[in-house]
Amino acid sequence: MGQLSREAIEGMGFAAVGRNVLLSDKASFYNCAHIRIGDNVRIDDFCVLSAGRGGIVLGSFIHVAVQSTLIGAGRIELGDFCNLSSRVALYSSSDDYSGATMTNPMVPAAFTGVTHADVVLGRHVIVGSGSVVLPGVRLEDGVAVGALSLVTRDCAAFGIYAGNPARRIKERKRELLQLEQQFLQSLQG
Repeated sequence: MGQLSREAIEGMGFAAVGRNVLLSDKASFYNCAHIRIGDNVRIDDFCVLSAGRGGIVLGSFIHVAVQSTLIGAGRIELGDFCNLSSRVALYSSSDDYSGATMTNPMVPAAFTGVTHADVVLGRHVIVGSGSVVLPGVRLEDGVAVGALSLVTRDCAAFGIYAGNPARRIKERKRELLQLEQQFLQSLQG
């Protein structure tokens, strides 16, 4: 994977970019002025980050794996230590599929029924490969979403969710919180 140089990243016009940011030269970024990237963030090949009015905010120690998409007019926010596996899609906008309105961005807004709502992922959230998170969903701290899941509703902290639609299937262990403290202490010393 080829990485963009720091100079190239700074020239893209991001709202903010932290230290140790690794962006693939094969990833696509739209409306960079509304994208904030924390420290120690890696975004892999063929990812698309398209910020709308709400913007995209990535915390620190985040990985966005190959072919993932973050798109929509609402805000998309990933807390520290989030991980999106390959082909994950986070949508903060969605057309109305009922037939009551027309669809697609080439039709004027007066004829469409697009929903815009923020998508927020708390700290230590991991979303499995091929999963989709729809507008208005909040994944609280420590949530794990299994591969190929469709997340249509909020997910409570430290739950493991899977399915279509995603449902809580069991509790997630919290040992990672102690490991986080050890890790952060190791960075200081």
